[in-house]
Amino acid sequence: MTAPASGDGGDRGGRVDVMARGALVGLGAFAIMAGAITLLVIVPATMLRQVKAPPDLPPYTARQLEGRQVYIANGCIYCHSQQIRDPAFTTDVDRGWGSRATVPEDYVHDRPHLLGTMRTGPDLINVGQRLPDMDWHLIHLYDPRALAEWSIMPAYPYLFARKRPQDVGPGDHVVKIPGPRAPAGVVVVAKPEAIALADYLMSLKRQYPVPDSARAGHRMAMQRADGGAGDGGR
Repeated sequence: MTAPASGDGGDRGGRVDVMARGALVGLGAFAIMAGAITLLVIVPATMLRQVKAPPDLPPYTARQLEGRQVYIANGCIYCHSQQIRDPAFTTDVDRGWGSRATVPEDYVHDRPHLLGTMRTGPDLINVGQRLPDMDWHLIHLYDPRALAEWSIMPAYPYLFARKRPQDVGPGDHVVKIPGPRAPAGVVVVAKPEAIALADYLMSLKRQYPVPDSARAGHRMAMQRADGGAGDGGR
């Protein structure tokens, strides 16, 4: 009789160990993923469902919603944020961008939110409070350097039309470009997209008093962050 190879049992045992370790790794990865989804998605979504719109925050009008889509389509979020950070840690309030830090209630009507992460230009969450002039916004969209020579903001002339003075209709919104940058012999007329975008920008006003619930939440966050203020200058 031939004796069985002595290594067969060891090979089977090794394969079982590898499979057991693989199962444990898979189970651990699943647990980590499930925990991350719970903490980062489910819990915040549950909390935010309880957030109500402040009485001083009206919903966007149809034209403002259209302007919001123009804002998104033209990539404004890549150069402008819409969030005022806590004045205890940043200079956002000192720069005149707002009187207080923004809170979740400020974004109840925003789907999706446009918080942004870049500030090539100033924060815009209160631009409607700072600059409540439709014509200013239209001039700025048509040619930013007509208002500030040093501006690096791109112009959006395709949101406007150039017409001969005799062709301007009663419903046209004429934009009077100041100074030497005004086009010669023609009139600049804002298209509906430009008017909608300017209307949306003027709707960005988050200067009303912070709701009690938001103030309480902010106070708790400040207490938890106490002792880490040294990192706030960034």
